[in-house]
Amino acid sequence: MRLRLRVAQAGRPELVVSHSAAAHLFGIEVPAVRPEFTHVRGRGRAPEGGVLHRTDVDEDEVVTVAGLRVTSVVRTLVDLLRTAERDAALVAVESAMTQRPLAYGDGWPPRWREQVTDLHTVSEALVGTGRRRGVVAARQRLALADPRSGSPAETVARLRMHDAGLRPLSQAPFTAPNGRRMRVDFFFPVAGLVVEIEGYAFHGGRAAHLADVERFNDLGRCPDVRRILRFTASDVFDRPRLMLHTIRAVLGEIAAGDAMGRAAGGPAGGGAAGGAVGTPAGRAGGTGAAGGAGDASSGAAPGGLPPAAAKRRARVTAA
Repeated sequence: MRLRLRVAQAGRPELVVSHSAAAHLFGIEVPAVRPEFTHVRGRGRAPEGGVLHRTDVDEDEVVTVAGLRVTSVVRTLVDLLRTAERDAALVAVESAMTQRPLAYGDGWPPRWREQVTDLHTVSEALVGTGRRRGVVAARQRLALADPRSGSPAETVARLRMHDAGLRPLSQAPFTAPNGRRMRVDFFFPVAGLVVEIEGYAFHGGRAAHLADVERFNDLGRCPDVRRILRFTASDVFDRPRLMLHTIRAVLGEIAAGDAMGRAAGGPAGGGAAGGAVGTPAGRAGGTGAAGGAGDASSGAAPGGLPPAAAKRRARVTAA
């Protein structure tokens, strides 16, 4: 990509590398990279095999990266917010606002790129764009940005859930009984459902895999966690409907279990961490420490029967 950009710019120095190509040079993640340029005077033809955007660029919006004239980080993000698809633009914006690996699959641990801008700076730059095409849409998109996002897959997963009317908390903090502190990608607090998105750099080796297993087990022991769902980046990008269907189904199972628990006279939720991994929490009141079918506070005898029914069963058995 850099060679193509150099060749095009060498013959036409008025071209400035911009949009997805500029983001790529800064180490900002974008779903797809194209040889994109902006003409400094908003005129001219597109270079062969490239894309030309005809919008004025001020000299203070141009920097040099690897010998190439490139739009600045903030100008690049504003351009993407105005012209790219929503998901692609927000992947880039959220990538720029956090520390990210420079490349995937190139050994472990990966090399990291530091945060290069923040939400306030991008928002202020949008205000200064005036009435350029796409500014209104750009502001609406920026309102959806979450600087806490940890990967492109996490960004897209959150947007898919947002579009489906699901509003989990992002990067919710937890402390396990052993004192371990961790954050999860998404958490539905009422249901106690954790949703984790496993990015492309999921396991970097045996040590990373073992650490992930330990974290998963510790997370399952947290009192507020009742179910855990894990999805891959392929699930997010290629099978989003299945991901959403699964989340909705589990939320429904948890809600149904809570309703059954209340109907049985026991507290909803089924205990501190009942059903944290693999089983619906709170089903029929659950069996956790905070209450259950046989809890004395429920007014039921062991086995979940009312006292009168328990006595009738005892008489039949004795006969």
